[in-house]
Amino acid sequence: MASPGLKVAIQHYDLDGSRALQNLALTLPAGRFTCLLGPSGIGKTSLIKLIAGLWPGASVQADDGKAVTGRLAMMAQQDQLLPWLTCRENVLLGPALRGEKLDTARADALLAAVGLPDVAGRRPQTLSGGMRQRVAIARTLMEDRAIVLMDEPFSALDAVTRHQLQDLAFRLLKGRTVLLVTHSPLEALRLADQLLILGGDPPTLTAIDLPDEPPLRAIDDPAVLQKQAELMSLLLEATGSEQAA
Repeated sequence: MASPGLKVAIQHYDLDGSRALQNLALTLPAGRFTCLLGPSGIGKTSLIKLIAGLWPGASVQADDGKAVTGRLAMMAQQDQLLPWLTCRENVLLGPALRGEKLDTARADALLAAVGLPDVAGRRPQTLSGGMRQRVAIARTLMEDRAIVLMDEPFSALDAVTRHQLQDLAFRLLKGRTVLLVTHSPLEALRLADQLLILGGDPPTLTAIDLPDEPPLRAIDDPAVLQKQAELMSLLLEATGSEQAA
């Protein structure tokens, strides 16, 4: 699948009556992971929803000149699985809602690809949190979109499961244009081809230099650990300025 790059321009979106996202421009490189860090409440989720077209206030253009509509999928922080449906039916939810023919064989193959070959007929409430997130990844892949927006999809998981799902998501989404919003500097450093911080008042975007090693970067790489410390300092500064404001 050829994944386009995106050029995004945010004109104006009110965050809380006193602050707004405005006059922001960012580029999501084609077929690459962009990770977005920033303090809580700075507008990261708002930004991703603006890009997704859920809220007005943004211009989003694909660099191949084609429409973005129909080529974008979004994965939220919560798995949002419907408890009355089986895992297979949850993976097939998008096609079912659109009245499309249901490809159950592909749904089962995707569940197997995320390491869950035996859960197709089970309900979500019988699964662990990590397993539910794997089903949510399979549902996102079922949409087969060239552009994927992910809003802190692993933040509620334990450290080991989170690490495993980072690897899985990177492998399965490789070659697509991905924007991942995260609170974890280490997660961003492991996955990012491009790393941005949203901070300040008014919020602005800052690009961060990355270690030379390509993703997936090792968590014990000295360059990664050094950059993680630098990012933590930047985030602490940004959080302090937000609290002062």
